[in-house]
Amino acid sequence: MTFSDAERAVEEALALVARDPGGRAPGPSGGGGGRGRGEGAGTDRGHRATAWPRAREVAARAGAVTRPRTHRVALADALGEVLAAPLEALTDLPSFDTSAMDGWAVSGPGPWSVRPGSDVLAGSDRPDPLTDGEAVRIATGARIPGETTAVLRTEHSREVGGQLYADRDVLTGQDIRPRGQECRSGDLLLPSGSAVTPAVLGLAAAAGYDELLTRPRPRVEVLVLGDELLTEGRPHDGLIRDALSPMLGPWLERIGADVTAIRRLGDDPEGAEALLRAVTGSAADLVITTGGTASGPVDHVHPVLERAGAELLVDGVAVRPGHPMLLARLDGGARHLVGLPGNPLAAVSGLLTLAEPLVRGLAGRAPRPRYAVPVRDAVSGHPYDTRLVPVVLTADHAVPLRYQGPAMLRGIAAADALAVVPPHGAKAGQDLEILDLPWVAGGCFT
Repeated sequence: MTFSDAERAVEEALALVARDPGGRAPGPSGGGGGRGRGEGAGTDRGHRATAWPRAREVAARAGAVTRPRTHRVALADALGEVLAAPLEALTDLPSFDTSAMDGWAVSGPGPWSVRPGSDVLAGSDRPDPLTDGEAVRIATGARIPGETTAVLRTEHSREVGGQLYADRDVLTGQDIRPRGQECRSGDLLLPSGSAVTPAVLGLAAAAGYDELLTRPRPRVEVLVLGDELLTEGRPHDGLIRDALSPMLGPWLERIGADVTAIRRLGDDPEGAEALLRAVTGSAADLVITTGGTASGPVDHVHPVLERAGAELLVDGVAVRPGHPMLLARLDGGARHLVGLPGNPLAAVSGLLTLAEPLVRGLAGRAPRPRYAVPVRDAVSGHPYDTRLVPVVLTADHAVPLRYQGPAMLRGIAAADALAVVPPHGAKAGQDLEILDLPWVAGGCFT
């Protein structure tokens, strides 16, 4: 697929930024673009929302420049982390000439006399060398006897009366894995920064490693704000179920984070003080809050960040849903906070816009490769902001789903990805950038 349409979308967003001397994209009326509880509320802070492509770049860079933590862990505990040092071969692989097949080690041209009662098995001591015209039965992975010409596969041979015959030509060196065929001691196997996948664990084990030096998964603490949230039962009397606590922990784990806690805090003044204590006292690399990012009477995130001496890197993003998300640097950059909107789909938008690029940067992983897919149907757009729309991916198209409102999870629950819709919308067949959902894209192994 070409990426021209998605690139044009970025250029359009950047053009909007260029019109604003503050480097921000204007909201629908030229103002802040949504600081209240709802997506379209006005602002009394006078900020400008960061263009969506720029917000992702800021988040990725904030994670990448943070001083990394490293630790040495057993292979079994390294899965999903990132190598903090190059993986070099500790030995030749294989470390000796081995048989690639079950069959016969033979010396010289056939037919061969079979050496009786001395099969060569994997893991056995060094076998006696062969004499010219001799053969000995050998197992896959076993050490090759000295003076062996080739390995003759069992299915390509006949044994008659102590003599071994080949059913086809035997080539010197066939089915022998020579010492150092895969690597020599000291060879670079993988560079620093490589993700530790199951295959990497296998390679490290084969190369003789018991432990790996890695960058650990970033520690994340989630603070869910709101007095209106129920933890069980049906919504009633103005109260709603907390949909974010069950969703955010597993989602963050799938993008490579280690979720240390999920806590609920109230909206009252005591909740504001509890939020301040939680933010300043957390040992997590990243604190994520939900709700409270607007400027209403019970929206405490901005005042708490100010009291905590935080530096706002992103204060609102020109994206729908999820406009009032934010990113702040704490403790001079040692820690970060991502403020997600309280509406569920808006919170998902914040996860993909700010949290995922930040977590990948903190973990030492490169940004996901960008790609585009043509959208099957026309998609309406916002006059100024990027839209993130749930889609199902077919062999040829991205199919937009219904239920795209900021409080709705029905669409995203059925989706494979979110499509990035530029301002003013997209025509049927237009290429749109695709943000894969982590359970579709392979989670923390990529």
